[in-house]
Amino acid sequence: MEKSGKDNYKLIGKLIEEIKLRRYSFQTGKSYISIVKEFLKSDLTPREFLLSYTSKSKSTMRSAYFALKFFHENVLGEDFKEKIPLARKSSKLPIVLSREEVHKMIEITTNLKHRLVMMFLYYAGLRLDETRNIKWSDIDFDREIIHLKTAKGDKERRVFLHKRLIESLESIGIKESGWIFFSQRGSKYNKRTIQQIVKNASRKVGIKKNTTPHTLRHSFATHLLESGADIRYIQQLLGHKDLKTTQIYTHVANKDIKNLAELL
Repeated sequence: MEKSGKDNYKLIGKLIEEIKLRRYSFQTGKSYISIVKEFLKSDLTPREFLLSYTSKSKSTMRSAYFALKFFHENVLGEDFKEKIPLARKSSKLPIVLSREEVHKMIEITTNLKHRLVMMFLYYAGLRLDETRNIKWSDIDFDREIIHLKTAKGDKERRVFLHKRLIESLESIGIKESGWIFFSQRGSKYNKRTIQQIVKNASRKVGIKKNTTPHTLRHSFATHLLESGADIRYIQQLLGHKDLKTTQIYTHVANKDIKNLAELL
């Protein structure tokens, strides 16, 4: 692709505009921009460029393919004719903790804010980003509801406000506005902070499983399913667009497995 530096600069500008118009996540936009910049500098054809990615991971290969496809179709206005076999992401079963393990992690954490982080991840089933972005104005104490306005894909949703969350929020002092989780410098918690909070608690309890913030969300969904909650309600609570995404928890829930054991 023979373009001058000035032309490339304009193309990247147009790419950024198209990404913003579609309100893609920051991470997706950052990835697409980086890949397209690399592509423009390479002077390779799309096929040659994609071939240079074959030694990398499947997810990196997928990102390169979709970045080029997006660039050609939405920035250059051209058909993207390359067709490569893209393996589906492997559907590994989620790691789930027992109720006892989760409760021990929460109880062993003495810092009230850190304990509250894990409670939002588990008792509300929030994603990491949803937890760090939550504000006092998102909490409806009268109706006992959490109104998530910064959910994934810009889709708002409501989650029940568990009584244990209410108690913990009251213990740190309820405020009218602002982020719930912020550092001493006044900035909201970063991802690394939340990841470390969960990992530290897991280590103190002696859990050998690879425990992450998302593990607590997985546990939230699985424990609800095991207790008899309708999977479609769980889908709404998690904010899953497709029921198939939620159905993965049927493979790790113990409810039906235990029932089968009683037949023997």
